[in-house]
Amino acid sequence: METSFVLLLLLAPFVGFLSNIFFGKQLGKTGSGVLGTLAVVVSFFVSCYFFSQVSGSKQPINVHLFDWISLGKFSINFDILLDQLSLLWLLFVTGIGSLIHIYSISYMHDDENIHKFFAYLNLFIFFMITLVVGSNLLIMFIGWEGVGLCSYLLIGFWHKNQEYNDAAKKAFIMNRIGDLGFLIGIFIIGYLFNTLDFNVIKQAVLTGSNPEVAGWLSIATLCLFIGASGKSAQIPLYTWLPDAMAGPTPVSALIHAATMVTAGIFMITRLNFLFDLTPDVQNIIAVVGAITSLVAASIGLVQNDIKKVLAYSTVSQLGLMFLALGLGAYEVAVFHVITHAFFKACLFLGSGSVIHALHGEQDMRRMGGLKGAMKVTFLTFLLATLAISGIPPFAGFFSKDEILMVAFHENKVLWVIAAVASIMTAFYMFRLLYLTFFKEFRGTEEQKHHLHESPMLITFPLMVLGVLSVVGGAISLPGNSWLNHYLEPIFAHAPHEAHHLGTTEYMLMAFAVVGALIGIGIAYSKYIKKSEVPAEDSEITGFAKVLYNKYYVDEAYMAVIVKPIYSLSKFLRDYIETGLSQIIFGFGAVADGLALQGKKLQNGNIGFYLFAFVFGLCSVVFYLFFLR
Repeated sequence: METSFVLLLLLAPFVGFLSNIFFGKQLGKTGSGVLGTLAVVVSFFVSCYFFSQVSGSKQPINVHLFDWISLGKFSINFDILLDQLSLLWLLFVTGIGSLIHIYSISYMHDDENIHKFFAYLNLFIFFMITLVVGSNLLIMFIGWEGVGLCSYLLIGFWHKNQEYNDAAKKAFIMNRIGDLGFLIGIFIIGYLFNTLDFNVIKQAVLTGSNPEVAGWLSIATLCLFIGASGKSAQIPLYTWLPDAMAGPTPVSALIHAATMVTAGIFMITRLNFLFDLTPDVQNIIAVVGAITSLVAASIGLVQNDIKKVLAYSTVSQLGLMFLALGLGAYEVAVFHVITHAFFKACLFLGSGSVIHALHGEQDMRRMGGLKGAMKVTFLTFLLATLAISGIPPFAGFFSKDEILMVAFHENKVLWVIAAVASIMTAFYMFRLLYLTFFKEFRGTEEQKHHLHESPMLITFPLMVLGVLSVVGGAISLPGNSWLNHYLEPIFAHAPHEAHHLGTTEYMLMAFAVVGALIGIGIAYSKYIKKSEVPAEDSEITGFAKVLYNKYYVDEAYMAVIVKPIYSLSKFLRDYIETGLSQIIFGFGAVADGLALQGKKLQNGNIGFYLFAFVFGLCSVVFYLFFLR
């Protein structure tokens, strides 16, 4: 019974992918959308079933599908592990994935290749489920690479635009850099433990049955973190994520909120028992996370593309999650992953609703005054903005506050960095809200004439996510955390100790809220009271120009990495390859010349052949009897 449900969970999206690829055009636009959506909804309901089973029994579900690889002492089975961590991920991957599919039925209705779009979305969900439910690192790696492939297909979905193709290639290549690190880490772990199975490795670590692994383990976890940095967009492998906005808005929501970018956090949390043994690597993770959060937040301050602001917001929030991971507060990172999935999906889908109403316009300088015409979009966007800004009692307040509290008790410098990034978040998110929905409309008269609320298929997911952005924090309230208790079996050690809510903790909460209000107040002063509108690109000067151009990191990568590789490739092509070709052709010319002379001996003269035969025989006899 369990095996049947596991196969249904895993294969429903894959069947949806195959059906849409081969029969999607015959089903029609609505039919292909409904089929793709139902495939993910089925996986969501199966996830709910397993969640209730594990919640009741407190025991993980292991399903053996088949024996896979066996090499001496090393063996890998294709097993499915449904425990507390994987089921949490499954719930929001398939749940939010279902809402995004519903949204896409309307949003992508006019696209001629909508059946391919839903096929790719289904394939994306299939690989994400594979990544989450695998019982060993090799199955996880299959899902890991699969979501990378699907991100390439979806980001470059509108492939007639070369810029979108470039963005897709950039995402694919930068992820491959991280994936190489991940692969090296897998090889080292396989060498150290003779297995890649999570539970077996965990038991080996806890029992100390392999004491000689310490040095190699640090290298392995560092390589795993490099893989996580690529997938979850941490410095220096973060520049692909903002460019991923080239894909349709539902793709942005799927990648940024619930699936691909959370894979790195999932992997590190899954292997918490290894990272606990390498405190130096944990420190690196915390520092990289904090710096990423601050850098991305500062870039978001001046962006004018509504989706670019949200993209840098995602990078910044992922930095906070990695800060928590590096401080050993895995359950706090998971908490923020969940609340972030709610409000970030709402924000991206809300931005898509705005773009849909404005017929493709994404520049906030051409928006304004939309709250009257788009009441549902505005209200849900406001709720999600309050959540990400850390205003109580919205979901983001509780998860972000826990990260800041842990950082304060563990490392004051990292706490300051995270607190500044959080204040910036409140500013740029309300800057986005005010420029988009308040004051007078700044677009064209034609756009103003056609302003309207989006269809129900678009607003329904927004309403669900808006509600979750408000109440989602209830899963881990201070002093009464259901989430921490639920995740206890996952961790090798007890979850990060919950700090007693004393004077210091209340002061930290107050500081976080006041900081957020200051950021909101500055945005209100600039964009509501003073009615400022960001300058045109050519008029941006000073440090704002540096921020607007993302610290010129892409340009630096182009100058330091890409162009030298191009130059080296050109040198190798024009000189080394040409020289090697001439050498090979020279050998061919010599052989050809010898053959040309040799074939002259084959003249058909029997007398000459007999002479050659006798000469050869005499030479052999002479060698045998006179020279030996």
